[in-house]
Amino acid sequence: MRPLGELEAVVMDLMWSTEEPTSVREILGRIDRQPPLAYTTVLTVMDNLHRKGFLTRERDGRAFRYRPTKPRADYTADLMDEILDASGDRSKALLRFVDRMTPAEIRKLKRALGD
Repeated sequence: MRPLGELEAVVMDLMWSTEEPTSVREILGRIDRQPPLAYTTVLTVMDNLHRKGFLTRERDGRAFRYRPTKPRADYTADLMDEILDASGDRSKALLRFVDRMTPAEIRKLKRALGD
């Protein structure tokens, strides 16, 4: 899995913040860019995200409505897992990551591990 490109990340941020299946036109209307993006640009990005497995889609008349295939936290965990694998020493890299966490984040982690 490779990280998302710049525009893919913008689209996925919007998709993850939406509960309902969303159309290209709805996403286009929520992207705040100057100059504005073309409909076909956003359509291509969303079609690519569908092809890559990040979005599912269902027909809605002549168009599609899209939704993420997994929550943002799952995508992030997948990326972290790949980075840990590439580190050569998962435990060492994970401990370095935990060293950088805030006290509040460490408390949350301890509670989660206790469950």
